Amino acid sequence: MRYNRTAATRYGRALLDVALREADADQVERELLEFIEFLEKQPSVARVLLNRAVPLPRKRDAVAALAAQGGLSPIVSKLLALLAGHGQLALLPDLLAVYHDRLLERREIVRAEVTTAGPLPGDRAEALERRLVAITGKRVSMVTRVDPGIIGGVVTRIGSTVYDGSIATHLRRIKERLVEGVRPGR
Repeated sequence: MRYNRTAATRYGRALLDVALREADADQVERELLEFIEFLEKQPSVARVLLNRAVPLPRKRDAVAALAAQGGLSPIVSKLLALLAGHGQLALLPDLLAVYHDRLLERREIVRAEVTTAGPLPGDRAEALERRLVAITGKRVSMVTRVDPGIIGGVVTRIGSTVYDGSIATHLRRIKERLVEGVRPGR
């Protein structure tokens, strides 16, 4: 699976380089997302395109027909044909994620994933976003999700950095300290 992520990273970076020179980078991203969503809604088509038993030239022709029918740009059409011709259409979700992250990075926007125990009211979300802008020094694209398991507080992930201010984590740490303090022989 690591190989797939590495290949998706190479393709995603190359696609962004080409899109920035020759196309509308946002449009390329939308088209890739639409194609992935199409495959999710048409599982029989996805099974054929991802099936190793189907000859690569047939996959490439099928993808070319779908791209033409969908009115996809030449850049996205060529990418899909290339992936189909190498039997690598399964890379599309990871490729899109890399493309999206690199596009945000180029625009000096960081993605923040914020998890709260309940829905975050608009004013608190705005205040949190302003705080994240101050911490990172960049514009922030914030995605929120709800996980009642954290009990309360906020967990924020920016890249590989996690700021865990959840009550569940604080309680776990208190428990660990209490257990350490109760060990025999101390």
